[in-house]
Amino acid sequence: MEVVTRMVADRPVVIFSRTTCCMSHTIKTLISGFGANPTVYELDELQDGQQVETELQQMGCKPSVPAVFIGQQLIGGPNQIMTLQVKNQLIPLLIRAGAIWI
Repeated sequence: MEVVTRMVADRPVVIFSRTTCCMSHTIKTLISGFGANPTVYELDELQDGQQVETELQQMGCKPSVPAVFIGQQLIGGPNQIMTLQVKNQLIPLLIRAGAIWI
């Protein structure tokens, strides 16, 4: 989990994605729509993408993408992000992480 920890360090929002995943696209669009500028890692374009995917699965991400970290904390995948959105908890989380300002 060393690689993933290093990749999310000092970044308010990180999304692990695949270029061909429609749910990844949806989550990136949702978060960007609030004015956040997430760091996005496309696993199918990374040299060590398979290792990163394995680490994400070991952290409990099933499926492995999209996996969202906010404030260096693993939030989860699309179900968790959409649940936060429906409960009006996503924006406050992004604000606390310093990803957006209102």
